[in-house]
Amino acid sequence: MLKLPQLKHLGIEELRVHILDDWFDTLRQLDCYKKMEGHQTTIWNDHTDDVDTLAKRLADAEALCLFRERTAIRKALIDRLPNLKLVSQRSVWPHIDLNALTERGVLLCSSQHADTPSFATAELTWALILAAMRQIPEQQASLKAGKWQMGVGKSVRGRTLGLFGYGRIAKLVAEYAKAFGLQVIWWGSEAGRLRAKADGVRVAESRKAFFSEPDIISIHVRLNSATQGLITAQDLAWMRPDSLFVNTSRAELVEPNQLLAALNAGRPGSAAIDVFENEPLHDENDPLANHPNVVCTPHIGYVTEDEFELQFSDIFDQVNAFEAGKPINVINPEALTPSI
Repeated sequence: MLKLPQLKHLGIEELRVHILDDWFDTLRQLDCYKKMEGHQTTIWNDHTDDVDTLAKRLADAEALCLFRERTAIRKALIDRLPNLKLVSQRSVWPHIDLNALTERGVLLCSSQHADTPSFATAELTWALILAAMRQIPEQQASLKAGKWQMGVGKSVRGRTLGLFGYGRIAKLVAEYAKAFGLQVIWWGSEAGRLRAKADGVRVAESRKAFFSEPDIISIHVRLNSATQGLITAQDLAWMRPDSLFVNTSRAELVEPNQLLAALNAGRPGSAAIDVFENEPLHDENDPLANHPNVVCTPHIGYVTEDEFELQFSDIFDQVNAFEAGKPINVINPEALTPSI
């Protein structure tokens, strides 16, 4: 078990930090990167899931900083990182073996950004809605092919948007919907529905009514063991054949393979998605990404310079707090033992 307070008292003058999956070498250009001064920092700009490769790369790592769920940190890797003391990240951690970290005395520090919604994800959600409704990718492809217009899109004003999940991002999307003249109807957990009703917004009469009535349905729920497979084949089958299903949260919130099956069955009629069951997706023949009624992006909901500035400011603060012997946002405090 790790003993605190200060790492300097443990004979560590500076922390050996590895940052994984900075694919476009973005972090060095951000203001928050100044917070890493005084640490031995290694940034990896590629991606690998190979445990042997990761174990060799990270053999001297005392702290890991993660880009969300890009790399899974499981027991097989944790057991081969003898110097690891800290994993610093932001948001949820379905990609991390928390028990394995705790057994090894490794802290997981993860800011939950309770007061800061992801504006980037909310903006992308709205962009995907507009792109799908107005057929923007298809119209662009038609124009580039010298064919001019390829079809007739739909306006959003006067339509109904269903939002599943009564959280910060969904509330931002609801603000955009109001500005564009849509009606909003809500659904979610029992607790979420109670909060929505207390706030005086419109909640669907039933789950079936929620999925069957709106023109557009967008999912905004955190992924965990309780929400995996939350959206079922039956839910999708209730949707209208002219409706749009939007998911910028996590693909695993939908029962495996059911979105593709539902699209092939014609309910819903189309989808706009930023997330996939297997990421990163490199299969150019993936049937969902290539479906004619799907507008999709490669999980870029949080991928903006502004969002990275917010996220990694928190992540680097967690590293510095740990180095100072005063860790913050600790998810597994049982990994600690009292200082002697």
